[in-house]
Amino acid sequence: MTGTSTAADQARDLLARAQAQKAAQAADSALSTLPARTVPAPRTTETRVQQALDTATTERTLPTLPAISELLSGALRGGAVYSVRGSSALVMAMMAGPSAEGAWCGVVGMPSFGAEAARGLGVDLERLVLVPDPRHDWLSVVAALVDALTVVVVRPPGEVTPGEASRLSARLRTRGAMLIAVGSWPGSEARLEVQASTWSGLGAGEGQLTARQATVAVTGRGAAVRPQQHQLWLPAMDGTIRTVEETARPADKPASWLQEAVS
Repeated sequence: MTGTSTAADQARDLLARAQAQKAAQAADSALSTLPARTVPAPRTTETRVQQALDTATTERTLPTLPAISELLSGALRGGAVYSVRGSSALVMAMMAGPSAEGAWCGVVGMPSFGAEAARGLGVDLERLVLVPDPRHDWLSVVAALVDALTVVVVRPPGEVTPGEASRLSARLRTRGAMLIAVGSWPGSEARLEVQASTWSGLGAGEGQLTARQATVAVTGRGAAVRPQQHQLWLPAMDGTIRTVEETARPADKPASWLQEAVS
């Protein structure tokens, strides 16, 4: 099948098949009276979405890394939208807290998303669903995934209208899911932007990248709110995400995943 509805149809079909498989397994379990040897299912995207449906929750507060909590003066909220500019690493850091506590995450419209960089920053790849190219029907894809996943990251292909944002926000509130928009988003709970950053570990053209100190500006709802600037290790030398004021342990990480997370 081709056309702009392909990705949305696939997302809806994926959820429908996962729900049907879940119902069939429940029925088989109820009818079976003899013990049987269970053969583990392959780790397909459909299996992952089914597991996400099994563990979905509508809790309003999500587990959050301490450094992200300091940026936002509180925890991440289910039902909210956060917009991020200037750093994929910051997006991954926001995913890491919920992911480490068992939440399922999805990434839509980011074909160059660095899975190994995400792993290095604390995202569990076993509970990560990727939709690299949703085409023009990205909004329907995101809406479908919000029904199953706790955290959904999306890079919109263009400007998001207030109407589109409002419809998706209503769905987020119903599910208790969180959306992280890479770029601008109307009515976002908070806007985070990396305005400057400095890498450590390179000498006069030699060495390897070991840490990144970033200046992050955070703005809340309403244009009148003045941005607050924070200094953040993104990441520190030991691979953790924390505020600059904290003391770092000097333990170098390989440069490959650090470079992958820089933008």
